[in-house]
Amino acid sequence: MIVSGVLFITTLSPQSFMTNRILLFLALGGPFLSATVHAETYTYPQLVQRMIDLQELAKLPPPGEKTWLASSYDRHSRYDAATDKYIDWDANSDGNCGEPERTMKGNQLIMADIKGPGCIWRTWSAAPGSGHVRIYLDGSATPAIDLPFTSYFDGHTPPFNRTNLVYHPQRSPGADNYTPIPFQKSCRIVADKDWGDFFQFTYTTFPEGTVVPTFSMNLSAEDSAALDRVDKFLGQCGQNPTPDVPETKTESQSITVDAGKTATVADLSGAGAITALKMKLALPNDPEAQRVLLSELTLSITWDGEATPAVWSPLGDFFGYVGGSFGGLIKFQTLPMGVSPDGTFYSYWYMPYGRKAHIEVGNDGSAPVAMTWEVTHSPLDQPIETLARFHAKWHRDEFLPTRKDRWPDWTLLTTQGTGRYVGTHLHVWSPGPGWWGEGDDKFFVDGEKFPSSFGTGTEDYFGYSWCGPDIFTRPYHNQLINDCIAAQFCLNRWHISDSLPFQTSFEANIEKYFPNDHITLYAAEAYWYLNAGGIDPYTSVPSLADREFWIRKDAYREPNAIEGESLCSEAKASGGGFIAENMLSQGKGWSNDQVLFWMCGEAGHTLELPLPAQKAGKYRLIAVYAKSGDYGIIQASLNGTNLGSPTDLYDTTRKPAGPIDLGIVTLSDDKPVFKVTNTGKNPASQSYNFGLDYLKLIPVP
Repeated sequence: MIVSGVLFITTLSPQSFMTNRILLFLALGGPFLSATVHAETYTYPQLVQRMIDLQELAKLPPPGEKTWLASSYDRHSRYDAATDKYIDWDANSDGNCGEPERTMKGNQLIMADIKGPGCIWRTWSAAPGSGHVRIYLDGSATPAIDLPFTSYFDGHTPPFNRTNLVYHPQRSPGADNYTPIPFQKSCRIVADKDWGDFFQFTYTTFPEGTVVPTFSMNLSAEDSAALDRVDKFLGQCGQNPTPDVPETKTESQSITVDAGKTATVADLSGAGAITALKMKLALPNDPEAQRVLLSELTLSITWDGEATPAVWSPLGDFFGYVGGSFGGLIKFQTLPMGVSPDGTFYSYWYMPYGRKAHIEVGNDGSAPVAMTWEVTHSPLDQPIETLARFHAKWHRDEFLPTRKDRWPDWTLLTTQGTGRYVGTHLHVWSPGPGWWGEGDDKFFVDGEKFPSSFGTGTEDYFGYSWCGPDIFTRPYHNQLINDCIAAQFCLNRWHISDSLPFQTSFEANIEKYFPNDHITLYAAEAYWYLNAGGIDPYTSVPSLADREFWIRKDAYREPNAIEGESLCSEAKASGGGFIAENMLSQGKGWSNDQVLFWMCGEAGHTLELPLPAQKAGKYRLIAVYAKSGDYGIIQASLNGTNLGSPTDLYDTTRKPAGPIDLGIVTLSDDKPVFKVTNTGKNPASQSYNFGLDYLKLIPVP
């Protein structure tokens, strides 16, 4: 039977009614989900299907299927088999770094030369240029794609014009294109001069004998419709990609987890699969209090009565979230995980089990915590022997390479067996100066000595580039917290269509250039599927202190201050950018060791900072600005009324300026807006910049 170009194999088995229910779901406009066993012939809609099919990830991968990365990593990093040595393993001149033998006449660069059958799932560049990138498929002398590299990402050229598959942010650099590009025999990617900076092509090669279509820019109506449906679904992340089938059940319960105790969320018997986990609890507004609470609570899931849980994690990290920025819970919706607008945490990973599933929450804190849970589970539509078990483990500094020539590899995961790697959550604490994210991702499959996936940088792996400070959420990746250059970072990357299959072993690494004594610390959550009986060496972490590495226990914080960095999320500038800047390298005296830094390029620009709502009444407004050799002259105002005279913030050294008494202001119940207008600069100043350490509104009797 064929529905919307997807082949469904139905039989008279007990699952036939379930298959019909799925077909009905498709007919009503839901995401199309295959109910077939593994097939060796794929239509284009079937390949597109893999972009939202979380159930497919649980199937044990067939031998011969492998995911690779063609990228512009620095070729000085290499493995010498003769000496069993890793050479220049920390080389970091990525970008236009193809080997000389890969450069053709006319300054053309061969980006990739691949033997099929296969499919490109993701195309990325830090800064695509105007030079053409041509993709030749299946031995044709005529390129299937011949476009300026910018046109792969600008959203104007069909079929690369679907907003949830292709995007190039205006502020944070980095461009992504998730349009599948399949090929049967071969794929050769050639770039002209001026193609841009940095590239990545993530692709899967299928077992010999697999039949896939050859991609064409002129898609059929059926193929185009498949992309449209997936694009629409990805634009509505937060709904479950796996549809309910007959006998699907959702069990809800409210629990209170006492201090030092555990509480059972669900205890399921028989064969089945969890298709959704939802959780809600009250969180404090203070970001550090959020992080403490979400690390004190732990999630543990055990399959089939095993002695060791396959899922163990601090509760927040499991959902890809370590705690909010200033102002409360961050809401984000990606395909498999997120926080819904009503504050519900959700996970849609497909989690099969053969006899039993046990879910419990632990509380390492000092006070009881109440929460509500929903667990949705369904019967299996294929034998449990063909399915892997879902694993998710949190750790810090576990199983790092012991070889000195493997520095600076930092292990995300090491495991043995058969399965798929499907996601990474990374929490970074980096209060020291210097950009931490230069490290490349490196994935070793089935014991290979050189990684078949070798990336170009940490932020590149997470879908952007050049340490862009913007908070963003996309279906397959996001950045939820970025205090820029230093302090807190929270990032996620999901491998759905581009999952990394393995048959015997898998090792995932990301380079970490700064050692722990530089006060740059990583914590990671790895998500993967593993055959029953496979080796998952990660255990629970008994010490809560190991999870509190991000708290600034020694930071000075001005009491009752409105921290400048806390205003970044709602700030608006008429020109220039702004970030939360770490000040640890600038001496003491800065509240919370951070300021809001506005890179103002010229006079006349304004910066508006909505403040937290205050009770109606009179207040004395106190400000502490920053002074420096590249700062300008600013005029402050509140709700449109100027406060005092312009302030010259030029100084030969960088230091706090203030406290400055800006006078008494009268506020209503509305949110006050503090505005900074740049009126010029001191002749000795190098620029027009501005820094705000904090504001204080002191009630006047």
